[in-house]
Amino acid sequence: MEHIVAAAYIGRERRMNGSNRLARETAPSRPDVSSLPSRVFRLRRLNLRAAKSGAHLHAASTVALLLMAVLAAGGCNDHRIGLGEFLLLQQQIRDRTAESPSADQVRETSALLDRKLGPYRVGPGDVLFVTLVSTDDAGLFPPVNVRVNYDNEIVLPIVGTLNVADLPLMEVEEVIHRSFVPAVLTDASVHVTLAEAAPTNVMVIGAVTAPGMVRLRRTERNLLFAIIGAGGASDLASGKVTLVRLRTPSQALTLELTDPRELQSALALEPLADGDIVTVHAAAPNTIFVGGLVNAPQAQFYSPGVQISVLQSIAAAGGLRTDIYPREGTLIRRLPDGSDVHVKLDLTRIATAKDPNILLAAGDILWVPHTPATRIQDFINRNIFLRAGVSVNYTVTGVEFLNRRSLQSNNAGGGDAEQAFDPFGFLTRNATLQSLTP
Repeated sequence: MEHIVAAAYIGRERRMNGSNRLARETAPSRPDVSSLPSRVFRLRRLNLRAAKSGAHLHAASTVALLLMAVLAAGGCNDHRIGLGEFLLLQQQIRDRTAESPSADQVRETSALLDRKLGPYRVGPGDVLFVTLVSTDDAGLFPPVNVRVNYDNEIVLPIVGTLNVADLPLMEVEEVIHRSFVPAVLTDASVHVTLAEAAPTNVMVIGAVTAPGMVRLRRTERNLLFAIIGAGGASDLASGKVTLVRLRTPSQALTLELTDPRELQSALALEPLADGDIVTVHAAAPNTIFVGGLVNAPQAQFYSPGVQISVLQSIAAAGGLRTDIYPREGTLIRRLPDGSDVHVKLDLTRIATAKDPNILLAAGDILWVPHTPATRIQDFINRNIFLRAGVSVNYTVTGVEFLNRRSLQSNNAGGGDAEQAFDPFGFLTRNATLQSLTP
């Protein structure tokens, strides 16, 4: 019976093994994964090499582009003029404005100033106060007020009509004296004053002390007296004045009264009439624009008349940047003809007094530009970091320091520093331990 059971079991096991072998033979084959880790490692190593190669290529391309930019910047033509050429240009401008007038021009100017700024001259509408005194019996004439008519004439008792056209008061006195002496009087003393001048009302606005309506006398009807009548120019005035005539408003005229030639032109104008408008322009802010490679690029505002040099303006802008070393500057100035001139400045030479520290004018632009050297310095500062240092860490306790020699001498015997200094300390510890109660 046992033999039969054993034979049946063996047959069943053989059938199962056969079916398993058939299943393995008919099942689809699967990849061998035993070598997968090594393949993944090789793939990662290849990717790492590719990444390093890409980084190297990127760095090389960046350096190449930087060098190309530096070469391109260095090869560009510099449109700026030198400081010496600029100073010569400024001297030529001053020489042109300071040309000496001819003798005829001097005589004409003197006659004009004497007429416009000299004694008052009577005209239509003026009221004269005439006093006549004589020692003759017939010389008792009371003082009288007489008005100059539109024909520039006055009418006096006995002598009648007298022409006083555009005469100063002293010459009017001579005219009256000749009319009375000797035809009427043997001798006489004549005194004439201006009792009332015919007014001309003009409007003065802008940068003056007392803007508003100004009354001008006949021979004061010009821009200069109009401004004086308004209290004078204020501290904000620029010297530029615009005249708009009420009867011809489209023909506005602007003059710079601080220029002697233009002041002469202003005095030579036709007299001002009622309703004319005089505008005194305020001075443009004394502004200097500083920018570029400075620590605080901004517009700098100063009071009119304040003069600022190149180094002062850079100092007011916080100085030059210290992470790079800028050495050049560009001055941009507007010339009288409206064009701009660009001047190359060597800041190092100016700072060391080798070049003049020139004064800036209102509206100037002082720019500290990038150069190839500063661009390379800025690139290195942004992308390259160099670090170097030495670090030493050593810690020793006080006990170890004191016991070092004892440790060395007792190392062979197996003792420690505590035993060397207190060989019977273990007895004390044992006594302490025995005194403890559970």
